[in-house]
Amino acid sequence: MKKNISEEIVFNVEFYDVDSMRIVWHGNYVKYMEASRCALLNKIGYNYNDMEASGVAFPLVDIHFKYVRSLRFMDRVRAVATLVEWENCIKIKYEFYNVKTGELTTKAESTQMGVNIASGETMFVCPEIFVKKVEAMLNE
Repeated sequence: MKKNISEEIVFNVEFYDVDSMRIVWHGNYVKYMEASRCALLNKIGYNYNDMEASGVAFPLVDIHFKYVRSLRFMDRVRAVATLVEWENCIKIKYEFYNVKTGELTTKAESTQMGVNIASGETMFVCPEIFVKKVEAMLNE
């Protein structure tokens, strides 16, 4: 059984995140994913500053959403980000839950590929420093 690393954040749906029906506008889920992805990368010890220091950028190359239930203004949300691939790319699965009801509201997934900052070339394996940090956490 393959182990994974997860991290979660909890936040409130703010007024500026909703549409005229007070439902979270779909584009804001990307922002929610980014916040939970940053928390996960911080937990691993390889955040965006560390990436840049190691000469690698990780732009998004693919993103998917499955909306199950609406999140609304003032809902409290628990976002769980789980690293599911780290050797060739960074693939993270996300789940968003309404804290009050416990219901799953949205599933998502993002894929990021490494790019050598100096050359602009795509990397088809993740930097060794990142892979080692992930493997060390999995072996704890």
